[in-house]
Amino acid sequence: MFIQVLLEVIAVVALMLVVATGAVVGRRRIRRTVAEYRLRLRAVAPVFVILATVSMFNGVARQVVPDISWMIGWNLTWEIYDLEGEFILWLQSFATPPVTAYFSFVYIYGYVFVLVFPVVAYFALPDTRPLRELLSAYTLNYVLGLGCYVLVIAYGPRNIMPELVEALMYDTYPRFQHLTRQVNRNTNVFPSLHTSLSVTVAVLAYRTRDAYPRWFPIALVLAVSVALSTMYLGIHWAIDVVAGVGLAFISVTLSTRLVGRWSLADVRSHASKTRRIVTRGD
Repeated sequence: MFIQVLLEVIAVVALMLVVATGAVVGRRRIRRTVAEYRLRLRAVAPVFVILATVSMFNGVARQVVPDISWMIGWNLTWEIYDLEGEFILWLQSFATPPVTAYFSFVYIYGYVFVLVFPVVAYFALPDTRPLRELLSAYTLNYVLGLGCYVLVIAYGPRNIMPELVEALMYDTYPRFQHLTRQVNRNTNVFPSLHTSLSVTVAVLAYRTRDAYPRWFPIALVLAVSVALSTMYLGIHWAIDVVAGVGLAFISVTLSTRLVGRWSLADVRSHASKTRRIVTRGD
């Protein structure tokens, strides 16, 4: 069942990518990208390799993070509940089948799309800096998020109040459990990485709105929808979402500074120029 659901997600997201690429990126940029893809791949390869390495490590580390967290013993679940009370119950009081269908779609398909499409869109730009900042921000989200998961034990609303908080998505679309249980852990809800990564995309979409004016409103709507979906579906607390927004801004700020100061592409370019100067001097 997991493979079946995964293939379904890939097919739906692929269709969304094709439509969005045609509407947002455009044929002219696509043609130029085809001609220059090798140069752009070389420019972003170091950052991509770092992100891939961190992602693989994150996937493995999440298997042991709960054990480490319990050794530290910093369980904030009830402190979070005391701070926000029954906000999630209030939010779920507005539940209807169409709203549940929308937020379930956004949580699964929309979230994957909002992470993948900017990679495609920024790769289609001659300047690779936006893509390098995006990949760096993704990496920082995972690194800092994993650090929080190690330090903080926090159960989600539907785990703490199963008799009150409805598992709306899983009750309506039980097949999605086969997918989410591969990446989610019950004790890893603070902060919400769904929120932080989606907001990261929206912030960078705002910064690149001159290049892609159509993308920013789409990214903003999806980011807000993803954040709301995590609460409406009973997966995250509102405090998790607020922390996710904060993590997004921290990650974007750091990635902007790191890419400008420690760009490996710039280092290679500088080294190449230095070699040419030395060669001419000889």
